[in-house]
Amino acid sequence: MSPSNQPYPTTAPADGVEWRLPRHPRTVGRTRTLFIEQAKAWQLPRDTAETATLLLSELVTNAVRHSRVPGRQIGARFQLLSATVLRVEVSDAGNGLPVLRRSAPDDESGRGLALVEALSRAWGSYRRPYSIGKTVWFELDVVGPKTE
Repeated sequence: MSPSNQPYPTTAPADGVEWRLPRHPRTVGRTRTLFIEQAKAWQLPRDTAETATLLLSELVTNAVRHSRVPGRQIGARFQLLSATVLRVEVSDAGNGLPVLRRSAPDDESGRGLALVEALSRAWGSYRRPYSIGKTVWFELDVVGPKTE
């Protein structure tokens, strides 16, 4: 793997970490791995970490599929807003903001944001500064026993 394909951390507050990764299908798994390691370091409860991993996967998958801007990267930011709130953000260079839709039972895709809405305490999106893409985020309550 060439160095340009390696994820690299960017500046983030002391209570968080941010990564930039290539817009590639393998990025979904790589981002999950980065988050799982961070969750262990933060000793997040297992349920919180598993839910965050699922929702992170959905947002990164959407960024890979829909941002269709060649050469741009996907950003993933994990932040503890407090001892009881985890915030996860995924940024990409795509212009369109996500829209929650209701999928039919036989649809093969389109349920990612519905999962985010159902399982998070809050979620949303905003355009990034200078009109370059967007950020989609969710927050989870940090509750339960610590991970091992």
